[in-house]
Amino acid sequence: MKISVIGCGYLGAVHAATLASMGHTVVGIDTDADKAARLARATAPFFEPGLEELLADGRATGRLAFSTDMALAADCDVHFLCVGTPQAKTSGVADLGYLEAAARSVGRHAKPGAAVVGKSTVPVGTVHRVREWLGREDLGLAWNPEFLRQGTAVKDSLVPDRLVYGVADDDGGAAAARTLDTVYAPLLQAGVPRIVCGFATAELIKSAANAYLATKLSYINAMSELCDAAGADVTQLSAAMGLDPRIGQRYLAAGLGFGGGCLPKDIRSFRAQAQDLGVDSVDAWMGLVDAVNEGQRGRVAARAADLCGGDVAGRRVAVLGAAFKPDTDDIRDSPALDVAVRLAAAGAHVVVTDPKAINNAWLRFPQLEFEPSPAAALDGAELVLLLTEWPQFRAIDPAEAACRVRRAVMLDARNVLDARAWRDAGWELHGLGTGDALPARAR
Repeated sequence: MKISVIGCGYLGAVHAATLASMGHTVVGIDTDADKAARLARATAPFFEPGLEELLADGRATGRLAFSTDMALAADCDVHFLCVGTPQAKTSGVADLGYLEAAARSVGRHAKPGAAVVGKSTVPVGTVHRVREWLGREDLGLAWNPEFLRQGTAVKDSLVPDRLVYGVADDDGGAAAARTLDTVYAPLLQAGVPRIVCGFATAELIKSAANAYLATKLSYINAMSELCDAAGADVTQLSAAMGLDPRIGQRYLAAGLGFGGGCLPKDIRSFRAQAQDLGVDSVDAWMGLVDAVNEGQRGRVAARAADLCGGDVAGRRVAVLGAAFKPDTDDIRDSPALDVAVRLAAAGAHVVVTDPKAINNAWLRFPQLEFEPSPAAALDGAELVLLLTEWPQFRAIDPAEAACRVRRAVMLDARNVLDARAWRDAGWELHGLGTGDALPARAR
């Protein structure tokens, strides 16, 4: 099929490359000329493992192109809307401005009978607004939510857990479902589960899934605070809980909390939807999940001050991590940078290192110092904080690191280091919820 992908960020670029790898002819459209040009050269404008190889394959076969010109998509059979839906600047609701612009552009250029398929995460009721923005009745419409995770987006696209089609309950909806079956034929043949539902259900699925995952993360982080108060170990607690098949181990790792461009804004949008619909229990629940997650950042900053005798002013602090999670260069709502900025505001000399995210971070945070080399970041440090669990940081030799710092004190805010190895190398190692929290007066 001939397919267009409107919006070529984390979602769109990966989706376009994946569709081309399935044998479709794909054109990615983005308003950012530099981004489109880089993608056309098979150079990803952001770090995502495996993406550049997929882009290169699409370019070599001639099945994948990128442009800013929507007219190049005019003869496509299917148009995927993959633009961002960020949190509005003044509230928790989703900003649908980019989606509206994309839908109106498709409405002006699409050929009669083409299908328009939304993939962006949106509030319930958005599909009806998209129909209005398209301004046409001769276009099929479906909602096909994405479930990509940054760092594993290529794998999640090539081998997804499930496919969800939101369609109307009429002949047009049946036709849209058949079109999506054709698009995803290789995945369906491989046995990927397929769920066909109404528009409202499809709109809610991604936000509902993210709200549940955020709940698990905030729950175990609340337990980590309880473990510190009780002298218990949250890593052992979560391991025991995870063996219960009703609970499972995934998303039960206590630590600094979640960030990025999806989970935080999705739970706030979910909360805003609950408010609009008058579902007070969901509103209150999501508010608590968000508050626990945000509270972890202040808790880590306070622990850092405790480990410096109650005040970080004038102390050199090395921060390992700038990205919101490993295997990405995305710094949106990064818990690591949030803590780093708090410490800098308290007077610390903060040096941040990260394998991929430094270039994105240094222009936005001039109050921080950045070092591409972890060794250079450690030099002379009086406190080290591991805030993003990159494999490169987990592989640091604790004995070599101890020779570089002024004080061998580490706060592992992700609970991923080998505590025995670091302590044997002379480090004072602390985690979150591992029972080693002490008030400042005890130091």
